[in-house]
Amino acid sequence: MRLFEIKDKTGKIIYLTGERWKHISSEHPIVVNDIEDIKEVLINPLVIKESIHDVNTNFYYKYYKNKKLRSKYLMVVVKYLNGEGFVITSYYVDKIKG
Repeated sequence: MRLFEIKDKTGKIIYLTGERWKHISSEHPIVVNDIEDIKEVLINPLVIKESIHDVNTNFYYKYYKNKKLRSKYLMVVVKYLNGEGFVITSYYVDKIKG
């Protein structure tokens, strides 16, 4: 089941499944109320970085200065298969990797 499906900044379709949301919610509970922010990161990222380990995986980042967290970059990891992307995970980091 897809919780959402959007077009990212580059025009690619990206979706989030219930299974992946369950993983994100349990492993990274700090983002449990941030599903709209996850969408926003995909639509309007500060930067998109390609994984150095997998050319089919990208890291989307957006800075949230008003979050009361030490780490203020929301990172969304997206894997591409068959022309579509799906969210693998999402959590806050203190700097952009790569």
